[in-house]
Amino acid sequence: MSARRRLGVRWRRRRPLRTRLAVAASAAVALVALGVCAAAFFVIRYELFHQLNLNLTQSATLAAQQHRGQAPGVLIGECRFLSSPACAQIVPKDPAKDPAKPYLLPVPPQAREVAAGQRRPYFTNIRISGYPARMLTTTLPHGEALQVALRADTVEEGVRQAARLLTGVGAAGVLLAAGLGYWVSRSGLAPVARLTATAEHIATTRDPSHRIELPPGPLGKEDEVTRLAASFNTMLGELEQSVTAQRRLVADASHELRTPLTALRTNAELLARADRLTEAQRTRASSALGRQIREVTVMVNDLIDLARDEEPTPLLEEVRLAPLVAHTVDTARAHWPSTPFRLDLADASATLPGVPARLARLLSNLLDNAAKFSPPGAPVEVTLSAHELTVRDHGPGIAEEDLPYVFDRFYRADRARALPGSGLGLAMARQIARAHGAELTVGNAGGGGAVFRVTW
Repeated sequence: MSARRRLGVRWRRRRPLRTRLAVAASAAVALVALGVCAAAFFVIRYELFHQLNLNLTQSATLAAQQHRGQAPGVLIGECRFLSSPACAQIVPKDPAKDPAKPYLLPVPPQAREVAAGQRRPYFTNIRISGYPARMLTTTLPHGEALQVALRADTVEEGVRQAARLLTGVGAAGVLLAAGLGYWVSRSGLAPVARLTATAEHIATTRDPSHRIELPPGPLGKEDEVTRLAASFNTMLGELEQSVTAQRRLVADASHELRTPLTALRTNAELLARADRLTEAQRTRASSALGRQIREVTVMVNDLIDLARDEEPTPLLEEVRLAPLVAHTVDTARAHWPSTPFRLDLADASATLPGVPARLARLLSNLLDNAAKFSPPGAPVEVTLSAHELTVRDHGPGIAEEDLPYVFDRFYRADRARALPGSGLGLAMARQIARAHGAELTVGNAGGGGAVFRVTW
């Protein structure tokens, strides 16, 4: 990388965006203003000299008509005064035919070439008696050239005045460009400044509840910066929900873990004094300790899975649901021997792309929940169709005020608080269902009980 390029990169990194935008906008407007002034100067200069060239052409035409056939030499020699008519002279192509009296106007070799017809007529700038003049050299018949000159003081003064005026206009344009660039940078980056201030405030306070104030306007017609601010507000809303959910999860987990951990510590302290207990008391305390350890282990594993808020992505396979459902129902029968499970495989060919172990976990949680709320001897009905799996119990059902919160983490209805469980099973089941492109819903069945439906 060249030194100039490195210097430019270093300058862009050290200067804030507002300064770079102001400089860029000012430079663009200044270049336009200077370009317009330069173009105007060249147009004015061209028009002034074009008018002078037209006057010279007319003077040459009149001189050629008035002095037709005259010998080479000076024809009119008055152009040393500004108000005098043009001066003119005839130059032959052969220097030997020059008159004895010297020429008033300069005779370069190009004038001889015009007289000989070897060169086209041309204009040139000269000086006469110390004053600027414009001269036309054109062709005459019989191998002669006519030179006509006019004083160009007024033209050059007009060009200088135009240059001074346009220089002032250009300078004013540069100053105006600087002001416009500063205004554009302030107004254009105002939403970005608010976004930056909000981000810095959130980084300092760790409070994602703040939002960027958006300018009023119709929806769908916002500019790019406003859309960026709106997207940032949306991101902040998602972040706030995530932080709130995380805090609620930690609070709920600490609350739910407090009771089993207290029980574990009590039973552990009790077993530490095993010499004072009877054999039956030691057996009961040991069984309670093992059961509580298993419950805490299951709860911690569920918390870890739910805290990810997404399913792991192992290799998927086309899972045949009939064998998986049958195996999971058999496992539930062994775990809940007092609850009869009725299985109806209406469509034994049903399949679903997914992970068999996770789908088995989903169904197991539904079966455990149904068996928990079923009265002794009341059946749990499991039905598999082409695109739906239902699990129905014959328990008390779910109160209407509890239906919206059934799948929330750690949520348990008042009638379920005395039953075992942590309130994570249904939340886990819904997460697994959504990870497999399915939807888990719940409702009350006709005749009593609750029915859970997994549709895909």
